[in-house]
Formats: sequence, C-alpha cells, structure tokens
Amino acid sequence: MKKVILITGASAGMGKDFARELLKDGHTVYGAARRLDKMDDIKALGVKIISMDVTDETSMVNGVDAIIKLEGRLDVLINNAGFGSYGAIEDVPIEDAKYQLDVNVFGAARLSQLVIPQMRKQHFGRIINISSIGGKLAMPLGGWYHASKFALEGLSDALRNEVKPFGIDVVVIEPGGVKSEWADIAMDNLVKISGNGEYEKMAKKFAAMSKERGHSVAEPDVITKLVKKAIESQNPKTRYSGGFMAGPLLFLRKILSDRMMDKLFMSQLK
Repeated sequence: MKKVILITGASAGMGKDFARELLKDGHTVYGAARRLDKMDDIKALGVKIISMDVTDETSMVNGVDAIIKLEGRLDVLINNAGFGSYGAIEDVPIEDAKYQLDVNVFGAARLSQLVIPQMRKQHFGRIINISSIGGKLAMPLGGWYHASKFALEGLSDALRNEVKPFGIDVVVIEPGGVKSEWADIAMDNLVKISGNGEYEKMAKKFAAMSKERGHSVAEPDVITKLVKKAIESQNPKTRYSGGFMAGPLLFLRKILSDRMMDKLFMSQLK
C-alpha cells in the first residue's frame, strides 16, 4: 500500500535521500525544512515541499493540518530534523544546549503529538525517529548532542507502548557515520566553542580525527534502506542501526564496562 509520508530535515543529507528514494517507491512524500531553496531538486522530482521549523509551533501545526486536509491521511512521520551542538559541556552556552534539545527532542515529540490523532483514526501509522548510535553511547565533547539522542531513545520506548494499541508503530533508526553536512557543522561548532580554552587540545584532536575519518563514512542510502524496512515491514523492529562503525560500537557498548569504554574513547584523543 502506498503511503503519505512526512519527512523533516529534508533539505540535505539523509532527509533528502529519504524523500528521493521513497518517492521512487510510489509514495506521496512531503519534505519539510526551513531552507526551501535547498529542496528545488527534489521538488522537481515530485516531492511536495513544506516550510517547517521544528522549533515553531505554528509551522508544525499548519504543516500537519495541510497534509491531512489535502491527502485525507498521514501514514508515516520521519522525525529526521536534527543537528549536533558540539563543545565541552562547561563551554556550551546553556541557551545553545536548550536549542539542541528543542530541535532534536521537543520538535520530534511535538510533531508526534500532532500526527497521532490522525494515525489513531486510521488505526495505522508509523513514527520513525532518526536517533544515532550516539543515543546509546557518549563521547566527550558531544554531551548535549548525546543528551538529546538519549532522550529521543527513551521517549521512543515510552511512546511505542502507548500507541501500539491504536495500530501505530514507533521505530528508532540509529545511524553511525553517514555522509552529510552534519559533521562539518558539528566540528566547526566544536572548534569555535572549545578550541581556545581548557579543552583546546582535546577539541582540536577530536575535530582532526573526525575530518580524517570523513572519507570512511557511509552513503545516506545505507540508512534509507533501513527506513524502507521500517515502513514496508508488517511488524517492524523497534530499532535498526547502520552506517560507519555502528555495529562494532554498539556491540562494544553492550560488552564493555563504562570505564573500559572511557579508556577506548580517550585513547583516540591523546
């Protein structure tokens, strides 16, 4: 069955790839983002473009209402909008930390609230939350980003059980390293925030390591395939993971103690 799908953060990276590939499968795809000019390419393919800021209540309400009014249904929400506010926890202004959680957690939560009534009415829906392996393990200098993804994981677990009786599934996708503008923005922010103080050595080493490994990260289609599984499966898994180092790191998190994980991470930053 072809579905009506809303994807946030569709102006770049994984979100844009989701939109392009799900459209090929015959679904009705709405791509939402603030930067409408960045979506001209997928608009030309047939993706329906919506202006949406996941920190703005009015734009979220209007976007969801418009889709339901036009299509009569909304089957899949992909909460993909997000970014990484990197820097030592001590250094990151608390206003920036709040904005990190506002985008990565509260935006996803509010959109979920807005689509659930329609999905319950249909007795069918899929809410797919794009988390990260950083929602299961935390490296230094990414504390606020990890806090947002840990929160999204817990929120998803609670929501999954609340809405299951109404025919709604909640699925978490946990990407590892994936090619996008995300890393460059996060590392630029890291150096800006913590590159000239007490954490300078660690910050510059972390940024250099990220840049060095940039050529090894996976293409977005690796995650797009997982999203397709989450949409197409009659009984989707609660979690899917993929991308650069996702499998090994999640395995190590399961078998190693906190102290051993600390040593592993810090050994990379000496």
